[in-house]
Amino acid sequence: MGARVGEGSTAGPGARAESRRAALRDCGLSAGADPGMDRFARLVTRLLDVPAAAVVLVAEDRQLLPGLSGLDVPRVTSLGESLCWQTVPAAEPMAVADVETDARWSAHPAVGAFGVGAYAGIALTDSDGNVLGALCALDGVPREWPADALRDLADLAAACGAELRLRIATRRSGRTRALVEDADRRIAEQARGELARSRLLLRAAEDLADATTLADVRRQLRNLVASDLEPAYVGLTVVEGRRVRRLVDTLNREPVEEFETYDLDDGWPSARAARDSEIIVINGAYDLVDGGYSEDTVTAFTAHGLNTAICVPLPGTRLPLGSLILGWSAPRRIDVTEKALLTAVAGYVAHAVERALYVDERVGVAHELQRAMLTELPPVTGLELAGHYRPAAAGQLVGGDWYDAYPLPGHERVLAVTIGDITGHNTAAAALMGQTRSMLRQADVDLLGTDPASAVSALERANDALGIGASGTLVHAHLRPLDGGRWEFAWTNAGHLPPLVRRPGGEIRQLDENDVMLHYALTQRPRTTRRITLDPGSAVLLYTDGLVDRAGGDIDADIAAVAELFAGYDGGPLDGLLQVVADRIGGPGPEDDIALLAVRVPGR
Repeated sequence: MGARVGEGSTAGPGARAESRRAALRDCGLSAGADPGMDRFARLVTRLLDVPAAAVVLVAEDRQLLPGLSGLDVPRVTSLGESLCWQTVPAAEPMAVADVETDARWSAHPAVGAFGVGAYAGIALTDSDGNVLGALCALDGVPREWPADALRDLADLAAACGAELRLRIATRRSGRTRALVEDADRRIAEQARGELARSRLLLRAAEDLADATTLADVRRQLRNLVASDLEPAYVGLTVVEGRRVRRLVDTLNREPVEEFETYDLDDGWPSARAARDSEIIVINGAYDLVDGGYSEDTVTAFTAHGLNTAICVPLPGTRLPLGSLILGWSAPRRIDVTEKALLTAVAGYVAHAVERALYVDERVGVAHELQRAMLTELPPVTGLELAGHYRPAAAGQLVGGDWYDAYPLPGHERVLAVTIGDITGHNTAAAALMGQTRSMLRQADVDLLGTDPASAVSALERANDALGIGASGTLVHAHLRPLDGGRWEFAWTNAGHLPPLVRRPGGEIRQLDENDVMLHYALTQRPRTTRRITLDPGSAVLLYTDGLVDRAGGDIDADIAAVAELFAGYDGGPLDGLLQVVADRIGGPGPEDDIALLAVRVPGR
């Protein structure tokens, strides 16, 4: 996209052309790559989720591309291949969802040269209104351009244009040895102020893009505005139904955050900002009193020593999501420019909050689904059972870890137990886990009287024959009562971590023997069933790799640490043992899901 050369100036054609040539020259951009312009192109691909973007400057005889992302093309092309050939108003973005169906674009050489299927762009101008080029977003296939995406592109184009204008002002100031005239100084200062604001918006777009939890958003917001705006207090609230929840700063709890939740109709400026979609500015405690706000508001305001505050609503898809609050100890004049800046920042914060709320909801639902798929352990005469599941930390959803225990029908007091881990950390892995668990149960029922290895082999045959594609590791075992209160533990290990057996005196044995893992691409190999006898007072601990396999860790050392905890087990409730093992070895925020299953033969 772009505008006609020189559009925006009131001078004659010759003067406009010369002014534009001078501005392009003073940008200081050559035929090579420019790190700053490349950064703008990368931000476009990231924020608009497009495969390619470009910063384009159009000279009289050629097109320069100082900023590129996702395009392997020369940095200098002919005007016949210009992405900015189309004449549109400079103040409005241009968006083409499908260039092949657009008569203006379908036959243009730029479409084929750059592999353009869809295009959006907005003009870049100098201080005199000359259009120098455009910031463009490109896709190789047709796509729609939502309004919020075009707003993000416009914000980035404003920042990019400010960068160009500052470079022009700086180069022009540097060429003269005389004192810069007042008008030139004002232009440079204006450009610096505009650039500072634009850079704040760029940081907001960049820093908040990766925030996936509300705590991340709160932390990034505090870090974002602290250096530029220097507020004494930074707050963030979210609306939950008719209640407002203040996101507490975990590093430095402020007096105002003692009022952690309140009603949306309560007398708080932040509540009114969200309720009425209105920016609220407070200049001194008298404004709170005169404005009819609550006594709690005045108490919190004065306890923090604030003099000026602003509450900006966070725009949501239908209703405001909450409020952004900034407060200063000294009097501060908040003008239209600063309100506009904070409104733009609030827009980026709102995007991050919506994303975090969506992820939180998905994680919560997914973890409930995972727990619902886990077995309710059956009562078994002569055995004690306990299971424990701990989901991975933030950013993960469900996984393929599971434990299972069920009596074998027709075989008095024979119990089948399984611990397993299907490859993957998503709903697909959870679905495969559910299928694998069901198939293994079916194999045990169909092959009553056989051993665990036979059941696992039958599972593999079904996995292969039905094209299910499950892969992973597991330990499958049968516990059969013997005379004298003893139990036989017969197991087969398909590439899983070694079960730990605790003898009555505290001695730990690792059952290291194992066969190959489950994998649909591996030729099925014989499975081995091994047996040991569990005396009264013995216990078996089964676990998945999320407990002991961490990036940069030592899996053998962690297994040894689990064994040490297990050896010190005093015979108390098994649930307590599993909780201690998960807390001390896995930690509160494990990198991977953790499943634990323990079986104990009560002592005499």
